[in-house]
Amino acid sequence: MTEKVIRTPFNRDFARTLHYGDTVLLSGTIYTARDAAHERMIESIKQGKPLPFDIEDAVIYYVGPTPAKPGQIIGSAGPTTSSRMDDYTPALIKLGLTGMIGKGMRSPEVIAFMREYGAVYFSAIGGTGALISRCIESSKVIAYEDLGAEAICMLTVKDMPLTVAIDSAGRDLYTQGNADYLLWRMYNSK
Repeated sequence: MTEKVIRTPFNRDFARTLHYGDTVLLSGTIYTARDAAHERMIESIKQGKPLPFDIEDAVIYYVGPTPAKPGQIIGSAGPTTSSRMDDYTPALIKLGLTGMIGKGMRSPEVIAFMREYGAVYFSAIGGTGALISRCIESSKVIAYEDLGAEAICMLTVKDMPLTVAIDSAGRDLYTQGNADYLLWRMYNSK
């Protein structure tokens, strides 16, 4: 497990170099999307319409930021529970989505698509929305403005601190990490 400084966009070959447990400082362009925006994107796909941004090699951050106070770029921008997007995620991975940022576990189906197509899931620490917002250099609504906080925004981030929670091989920090810790604890408690 190592710390890596990475930039977006990154392709599936690069995603395959990341391993669960790696700490990452992410810089570049990412897109925000939560439940309602995902539902609309999937509807666009079904209707053969283009998505509001190029999904190929993109990273989506599952966040609904709070309104910015005067002089701020964005309000608090902490991650939301990723499993709420699990029904929509496989279709986006098939179209080229390579990175997702959120909190919590993912479904076996999402993990299977990550393995098959070479995507990676990053965990941001919940409850640190104000701290994460300091990594955001710009924010611009690009789609679904009527959704308010759930509109899709294009963010420019610098050194956003993340952990690879699930890598493209399907190794999962939530399950394997717990097993590794218990094994370490067993051998080191004597």
